[in-house]
Amino acid sequence: MVVYRVRSTDERGATLVVARSADGELLTTVATLSKSRFGADSLERPALVRTESGRWRLYVCCATPGSKHWWIELLEASAAEGFADVDGRIVFPGDERTGVKDPVIRFSNGHWRAWVCCHPLDEPGEEDRMTTAYATSDDGVVWTWHGTVLAGRSGEWDARGARVTAVLADGRASYDGRAGKEENFTEQTGLALPAGPAGRLAARGHAPAASARYLDVVAMAGGGYRLYYETPLADGSHELRTELVGSGVRRRGPTAAPGGSARSKPGRPGGGGLAPS
Repeated sequence: MVVYRVRSTDERGATLVVARSADGELLTTVATLSKSRFGADSLERPALVRTESGRWRLYVCCATPGSKHWWIELLEASAAEGFADVDGRIVFPGDERTGVKDPVIRFSNGHWRAWVCCHPLDEPGEEDRMTTAYATSDDGVVWTWHGTVLAGRSGEWDARGARVTAVLADGRASYDGRAGKEENFTEQTGLALPAGPAGRLAARGHAPAASARYLDVVAMAGGGYRLYYETPLADGSHELRTELVGSGVRRRGPTAAPGGSARSKPGRPGGGGLAPS
């Protein structure tokens, strides 16, 4: 199951599309969620989780109208198609000082963990700054915060901020970073390693690993990983791409649009060390 957002020049973050795929590339739409349904100005990268009982949970990022604030809402359904009709509830409200969005949610052995991107709202015009905070939960609904676990590094390529995008079972992570405000929407991917308790991470290296953003990593049952990420195009738009890495397999290219076929232009995240070792 895949969830991705559709953005056009006249509608910012207008729609989330929930799709099913047998191969991770050719997608068939099962539900479409518009920003008007949530009363939001925009929708951003969601998190999709399947519980141990087989139910689906979708954590949706919503932009507060007329504000730089964001909140995160939870939808739950027995089947992914049910997201089209169920009511949501706010689980990460943010507050007047912080907008919250783009969560990475992990559920295992009865425990819920979340790495949430936080945007400070204390300085008008500077809200693009970002850090990642860590939270835990017994039920995936009521969360306990444990503070900032990854932030930008002064003087480095990620000085403006760090947004965790994927966390592997062994604690290794990828994150989006940028040096300055002018690089908003053109973030690059960095890698981070576990750095102590409570979800803490430490950035690895002094350069980005890839010219891509919103990297997600899915462990495959037969070994290896499937990567999904956004890569920038010459016209300023972004293309959703996927590739298989590990176990002697490397296959890459854009995902296929629902009901359509994949574009033929090959994709590569670029840089070294992107694939988990």
